[in-house]
Amino acid sequence: MSAINELSGVNDLGVKAHILGFPRIGAQRELKFALEKFWRGEISEAKLAQTGQTLRRRHWDWQAAAGLDFVTVGDFAWYDQILNTAALLGAIPPRFGFDAQTLSLPQYFELARGNTEQFAMEMTKYFDTNYHYLVPELSRQTRFDGGVQWLFDDIADALAQGHQAKVVLPGPLTFLWLSKCKQDGYSKLELIPAIVAAYTRVIGRLASLGVAHLQLDEPILALSLPAEWVSAFEPVYRTLAGAGVPILLATYFDSVAEHAQLLADLPLAGVHIDAVRAPEQLAQFADVWAAQKTPKILSVGIIDGRNIWAADLEQALEQLQAVHASLGAALWIAPSCSLLHTPVDLEQETKEAQLDSELKSWLAFAKQKLAELSILKQALNGQDVSAELATNQAAQHARRTSQRIHNPAVAARLANLDGQIDQRLAPFATRQAAQHARFNLPVLPTTTIGSFPQTKEIRAARAAFKRGEISVEQYEAAMKAEIALVVQKQDALGIDVPVHGEAERNDMVEYFGEQLAGFAFTQFGWVQSYGSRCVKPPILFGDVSRNKPMTVAWSSYAQSLTTKPMKGMLTGPVTILQWSFVRDDQPRSTTCDQIALAIRDEVCDLESAGIGIIQIDEPAFREGLPLKQADWASYLAWAGRAFRISASGVANDTQIHTHMCYSEFNDILPAIAAMDADVITIETSRSDMELLEAFGHFSYPNEIGPGVYDIHSPRVPQVNEMLRLIAKALEVVPAERLWINPDCGLKTRGWPETEAALANMLTATHAARAAIAQGQSIAIDAARVLTPAHTGSCACN
Repeated sequence: MSAINELSGVNDLGVKAHILGFPRIGAQRELKFALEKFWRGEISEAKLAQTGQTLRRRHWDWQAAAGLDFVTVGDFAWYDQILNTAALLGAIPPRFGFDAQTLSLPQYFELARGNTEQFAMEMTKYFDTNYHYLVPELSRQTRFDGGVQWLFDDIADALAQGHQAKVVLPGPLTFLWLSKCKQDGYSKLELIPAIVAAYTRVIGRLASLGVAHLQLDEPILALSLPAEWVSAFEPVYRTLAGAGVPILLATYFDSVAEHAQLLADLPLAGVHIDAVRAPEQLAQFADVWAAQKTPKILSVGIIDGRNIWAADLEQALEQLQAVHASLGAALWIAPSCSLLHTPVDLEQETKEAQLDSELKSWLAFAKQKLAELSILKQALNGQDVSAELATNQAAQHARRTSQRIHNPAVAARLANLDGQIDQRLAPFATRQAAQHARFNLPVLPTTTIGSFPQTKEIRAARAAFKRGEISVEQYEAAMKAEIALVVQKQDALGIDVPVHGEAERNDMVEYFGEQLAGFAFTQFGWVQSYGSRCVKPPILFGDVSRNKPMTVAWSSYAQSLTTKPMKGMLTGPVTILQWSFVRDDQPRSTTCDQIALAIRDEVCDLESAGIGIIQIDEPAFREGLPLKQADWASYLAWAGRAFRISASGVANDTQIHTHMCYSEFNDILPAIAAMDADVITIETSRSDMELLEAFGHFSYPNEIGPGVYDIHSPRVPQVNEMLRLIAKALEVVPAERLWINPDCGLKTRGWPETEAALANMLTATHAARAAIAQGQSIAIDAARVLTPAHTGSCACN
């Protein structure tokens, strides 16, 4: 047997169980609240550090108690694991002027959130998830000379607690792929020698600490990866394999079957594959692995790390038995990916009226998935778990046969849709003329993306109403007072198309799910989206339908307070689908069509109530794109059709907006154009209008509102900063098709910064309008402009 296998534990008897990562926010969102208190100056750094240590130790203890063979260390991050890795390697943006090796925690947060002198690092979606990562900024001069010691401190703590540690880090090639370069004309692959040297130093440190295994995540192998990137794996991992710690290369989110032989030939301790997203690849890997003289570890992701449905353990065992027969102790089992994407603990859901016992029996959160792994491990290792399997099978049968899932009326409506249901009455040019005549908006019309600050008073009123402490009338009066305040402030600022501010909404998906059939909700089913921002996805368990209007009364009330056109705000069908825990017993496209019909009914009711501008948000449209390009056409066809179904039941002079943010759209612009929204608003400020350049090159045909300031940073942008972005936008979009707006909703901001930023946005807009009216270029005081790091186009890949 090879030295690698001896090190890796293949000699040991029995199947091993582990996880790729655990949610870090805490079952009660302890990390979120501690972070926000620290940012407000209400707690010390020492108190924040204590919260992090408490959470890490708790999660390690849960893994050990479940019988897992290792605890996973390195999955904890104060803001984001990619940012953590950049800080560990020393690859932080030089524009901040920080020393990576002495980087403080406050400086780390400035990288993520910006400061008075520098914009925050760009943020975008992690593959096809709703998790956002901070995009590393690289150049030929990036040095990877080492940085913070936090990972090593965590490892020492885990070992001191008596745990055997498996460390997890993003793999070097995935780290490079997810980064952006600041210079034209070079490939990020040129940085391989430097980053491999940095990883080698890190691995040497891990070896000195006694780390049992190192998991390096390389999910880019699930992409349609360019050949030169695939070729880079062999030399990179041949070097890293000799650094002193056995390496488990982890892939997930899709099949990597085309790379099975490459992965088998690499000098690794083992490989992890996703057998939930791509169960078909398991047989191929089993054959390739069985052909090896000394099989390395094959870690099979058999528990769904992206959804909350309890696993069918009998089915999982059936999938694993043949692999186990050929590989024996070389088989490891795990969730498909990190459990970061699931809520923490189902045991906290104690309100029967909110999540009843039947529905709970169908579910498993992160902690419960540890128990599922334990049962599978025991079964494969010959232990008697017949009682646990029987309980699991009873719940599986109950779910399959439940009458709560299917609604014949919904099925009948889908079966009888008109073939033109997804088409507007006239082409965009005709609609645009009708809309301009109806609304008579000025050049560069201003609007916001929808939400305004969710103050503590709003949250207190909502909580009191849910607890039954105030009446419906009292709650509605409180929300109307907030709406009136938002409308008054927008009128005072001079915003052309106001919104009602969404005071009554807890979340842009949960709010609608609560009013639609087929959804269920949790008290504590929180999942991290980025930093301290958490979302609580609904559980979409059955057929979807709308029983009554959901937003009409609130929008109508807001419209009664102003003579300006009030914009109705809805969440689109693809985003509701993507940001819910979706049923897995029918195609996602079918479920999406059901949601689309419900949203269409709401759009038509808003129009009938006199709301002439309606925004249907689709920030998750790009997120849902399959990782393999070969699968894109099918997804884009049904996702685009679902959006058009929701939007196409209105007259020509009703203006449909959509909003998308924090994703790369360059490669799917034809599909976005095919959605045929009259106006699209997009996030562009963190990338310095880079994304808008792609819309310009594509000649996007409809109207567009590129965000002119980043709402995820607490800093207030100055007038000249926004003027510069408006000028850049006018270089690619004609003034008659350009809107001015922030990047995203303002829910997470406070009123002082919101009003100040919007006032500056309006001042910048008026200056731009004056220049346009006079046929002059926009005057910008360059000395007073804070320019974000431009990560523009280059031969990065």
